[in-house]
Amino acid sequence: MSPEEIELVQSSWEKVKPISEQAAELFYGKLFELDPSLKPLFKGDMKEQGKKLMATLNLAVVSLTKLEEILPAVQDLGRRHVKYGVPDESYQTVAQALLWTLEQGLGDGFTPEVKAAWTKTYVTLSNVMLEAAHEGDQPASAAG
Repeated sequence: MSPEEIELVQSSWEKVKPISEQAAELFYGKLFELDPSLKPLFKGDMKEQGKKLMATLNLAVVSLTKLEEILPAVQDLGRRHVKYGVPDESYQTVAQALLWTLEQGLGDGFTPEVKAAWTKTYVTLSNVMLEAAHEGDQPASAAG
C-alpha cells in the first residue's frame, strides 16, 4: 500500500473509533442481512464480539506501516476461521458489510479514494488469511 492509502485508512479510522460500538452493531446487522447463514457462527455475546472486531481492526489499521509485524497474527486468524467453520466465500460478504459500515459511519468522508484504500487494506489482509487457512490443503490432482 502507498503511504497515501495508509494515511486515508488511518485518518478515516480515527473518525470511526468514537462510534466503534455502533459501527460494530451496524457491521453485524449488515453482515447477517447479506448472509443469514453466517449468524449461527457467532454463538457468544455480540457486544463482546463487536469489541473484538473493533480491536482487531484497530490493530490492523495502526499496523499498516509495519504490516510484516502483524502478518503472523493475521495468518493465525485465518487458520482459526477455518476451525470456526467460516466459508471462504464469506470473506467477500464481510468486505461488503465492512465497506457499507464505513460508508454509514463516515458519510461524505467516505470518498472514492477512502473506499479504494479500505478495499485494498481488506483484500491484502483477507488474502493473507485465506492463504494461511489453506496452506495445508492438497493440490487438486489432474483428472486423467
